[in-house]
Amino acid sequence: MVTMVAFKQRKEWQPGEVDPLDLTKSYEPVAEPVRQGRLTRAPGADKIAPLPNQLYQGDTVETLNQWEDKYFHATITDPPYNIARDRKGLSWAFSSHVTIENEWDRYSSPEYEVFTAAWLKEVCRVTKENGNIFIFGSYHNIYTIGAIAARMDLRVINSIIWTKPNAQPNITCRMLTESTEQILWLCNNTNKKAKNWTFNYDIMKQLNGGKQMRNYWEIPLTPQRERVHGKHPSQKPLKLMERLMLCGTNQGDRVLDCFAGSGSTLLAADRLDRKWVGIERDTEYCAISHRRIDDERRQRRLPLR
Repeated sequence: MVTMVAFKQRKEWQPGEVDPLDLTKSYEPVAEPVRQGRLTRAPGADKIAPLPNQLYQGDTVETLNQWEDKYFHATITDPPYNIARDRKGLSWAFSSHVTIENEWDRYSSPEYEVFTAAWLKEVCRVTKENGNIFIFGSYHNIYTIGAIAARMDLRVINSIIWTKPNAQPNITCRMLTESTEQILWLCNNTNKKAKNWTFNYDIMKQLNGGKQMRNYWEIPLTPQRERVHGKHPSQKPLKLMERLMLCGTNQGDRVLDCFAGSGSTLLAADRLDRKWVGIERDTEYCAISHRRIDDERRQRRLPLR
């Protein structure tokens, strides 16, 4: 179980954030990302266990396919939203923000369904029975993911609504300003058999000032101090990732993020003594993740002056 000491707060950190300083541990360098080639495991060969606290560069489905069953206690991941599927990124005259236009986020609707079903099937295979699976999405893709999860008869625990008080203003002025994303919380089992999934009720209640934590989380967008090593267009704030980690995992758990991006899930896991494993195919984002985690390990384990 996660102890209350694990997220004792200090005055300089915002309410609900984790204090990453741990002066009882010595600095350990973070392993460089491992590049995964195309699937080379021979048919019928034994699958392998991934290395703990390791980021793998490669295709999500091909990489997962090499790993053994029921290895991870939980999966927390932020897949492509398919926002860029039919248009170029839009910009706003008073901001440097541009909506997602990257090729990795561009699929046709049939392609996206096939892609989502493939990676979710593999995630369910490598996650333990009744383990938690948290999946980020927006209105662009969350209904597709939910429909596929329903066809797989996965138990839906909650839909968490993340609202952003500092959301980007609407660019087109033809619709309401989009200021929320959803996090689909699944139990890795069928509706009839799902049981005993991890939920740290007492910790969530403490984070919420002694009241039951609701599924409506108001957390600002990623601050600039979390982007000093580089930017990702859909980077999630650490405060949000830490809350998910505290909600649905325990110290020592093995946690997977199969779309690691710039490493927010991995860094939150590292802060909270979880054994993380990430997959990311983009070389630049792998480098950002590595720099973020390694740099914070250096800083948080230095003696106080």
